[in-house]
Amino acid sequence: MGAAVPPPDAGFNPFSSAGLQRRAELRADAGWLEQLWADPACVFLVARGGLPLVRAEPASLALLDAAHEVVRHADRSRFSLLGWFRGAPCVLLDAGDAPFEAPPGTAFQETRGLLAQLASDEASVAIMARGLQLWRGRHRHCGVCGAPTEPRNAGHSLRCSAAGCGAEFFPRIDPAVIVAVHDGANLLLGRQPSWPPGRYSTLAGFVEVGETLEDTVMREVFEEAGVSCTAPRYFASQAWPFPSSLMLGFHASATRGPVRLDDELEDARWFTPEELAAPGGPLLPPPFTIARRLIDHWYRNVTGRELNART
Repeated sequence: MGAAVPPPDAGFNPFSSAGLQRRAELRADAGWLEQLWADPACVFLVARGGLPLVRAEPASLALLDAAHEVVRHADRSRFSLLGWFRGAPCVLLDAGDAPFEAPPGTAFQETRGLLAQLASDEASVAIMARGLQLWRGRHRHCGVCGAPTEPRNAGHSLRCSAAGCGAEFFPRIDPAVIVAVHDGANLLLGRQPSWPPGRYSTLAGFVEVGETLEDTVMREVFEEAGVSCTAPRYFASQAWPFPSSLMLGFHASATRGPVRLDDELEDARWFTPEELAAPGGPLLPPPFTIARRLIDHWYRNVTGRELNART
């Protein structure tokens, strides 16, 4: 059994939303939008289909002010309060299919590809905006009676418009575990067929109804790789709105043995620290992912060095 892995350093999560003051107490105020509209410091993040409007060179969120035409003429129902960002109110505007002439030097871009380019606090705002927008877009009708839903609480809940129903819905978050399984000297990694050649990562899977997180860790590792692990220890979490996951990171111990694959993985194997760091070693996840941080943290604990590996 491997030695316990120490907890991560404080502030290690690059997508922490600690820099965004959510100001949830304002959501119940029916006049929240008019109040912020009158604030000259208020900025608006425009998004379409989960893609935020960004500037290039270097990449940054293209935050508009209330005087911009698309903001002035948008339907009130398309706004959602994100919070206070860098000391100023920040509001999400879902541009939908309305005609929109992007300001020079800006374009709608996929959030996943931006995560490595945006400043950490901007990435956390983009993640929140994507999650809210996709949730609202997929819940335009009541799941109880089928009537259209209407936004409430500054865009953070939806209510059925049917007088006899009134069901209320809140943003969906799908918990998923992601786990670094090790025997102390070796780390178990797997790869999916759709990944780039040579890519290996930690094992992951969604929490099922009635499961604890610890149950999920042990079940997923056994299902995907045929390895029995024990003593799951929570590491850290990361919002991952593709479309609505919350990744819950764990370390777990196991006895090194043969790997038995299921249908999800193309390959899985045990890696030594030397193999991970070798020039021809596996292609690892990008540094901003919790998968990579789990790997890096295990490697640093075992070797006392930082992992310089291919990504």
